Amino acid sequence: MASMTMAKALNAALADAMLDDDRVVVFGEDVGQLGGVFRITDGLAARFGDKRCFDTPLAEAGIVGFAVGLAMSGLRPVVEMQFDAFGYPAFEQIASHVAKLRNRTRGALTAPIVIRIPYAGGIGGVEHHCDSSEAYYAHTPGLKVVTPATVADAYSLLRSAIDDPDPVVFLEPKKLYFASAETQLPARTEPFGRAVVRRQGTDATLVAYGPAVPVALAAAEAAQAEGRDLEVVDVRTIVPFDDGTIAASVRKTGRCVVIHEAQGFAGVGAEIAARVQERCFHSLHAPVLRVAGLDIPYPAPMLEHTHLPSVDRVLDTVARLQWDDQLDERWVAA
Repeated sequence: MASMTMAKALNAALADAMLDDDRVVVFGEDVGQLGGVFRITDGLAARFGDKRCFDTPLAEAGIVGFAVGLAMSGLRPVVEMQFDAFGYPAFEQIASHVAKLRNRTRGALTAPIVIRIPYAGGIGGVEHHCDSSEAYYAHTPGLKVVTPATVADAYSLLRSAIDDPDPVVFLEPKKLYFASAETQLPARTEPFGRAVVRRQGTDATLVAYGPAVPVALAAAEAAQAEGRDLEVVDVRTIVPFDDGTIAASVRKTGRCVVIHEAQGFAGVGAEIAARVQERCFHSLHAPVLRVAGLDIPYPAPMLEHTHLPSVDRVLDTVARLQWDDQLDERWVAA
């Protein structure tokens, strides 16, 4: 077992998938000779040739449209949107064609396409480089939406995404690319649709995914000093969503805080909060609360620390939960 970064694990997952299946092709802006902006595809063109890992024009809609054609022809394309907000020109192709191909052909054709998107903040990037766009994709039926928070999951989930017969939007937290952990590859972790309890606790459940998971874990450690024992659940796959693991945790703790970097209004956290409330109402000692990005366009780099969820914001939110095991009058009235 060796220390490895998430970036290296993703690179290894791509290489192993290409080695195992010659139908896998990787393409996008600067992914060939340069190896991608974050070097996730480094060395793939040299190893597998420029017919299996190659650069494209700066035309995201064209990249995804080309992937649809290749998938219909029997290949398994893995495409990269260079940054999260750069993927929006391709959204019409994704929503109208990638997500609907199986349905519109009654299963005669599938779209085994992986759309890799470096997303979220924490790198001091400008506004077009730090969006959290997961809600757009999660709201589009026909897509699976995946975001790893650990090195082992990065490898395992990407391999599963490439093997999947249906389209997967694979969201890679940019600020975690160079986080490292002791990992033995090839790693196979839990499958799609399975959340994981990253930290056991008894007093409240913190639900997070992608770049928010380390924040939740750090907040849980800090809360320990205040006498609060917080459980942390990593969603891992937003679609399909694991209601069972999260509901079981909330029924145990009686309290829930959902954390994500995207804006709060109509975000994935709102869906999680609704699902928890529907399934765990009689176990809740307080309303489900959220810690999210502010409802503003992504701010300038010097201000992103005020926009993103932080340990202090999580702890302040946890402190708003009812800690006398009694429902207050506002909660009963609601």
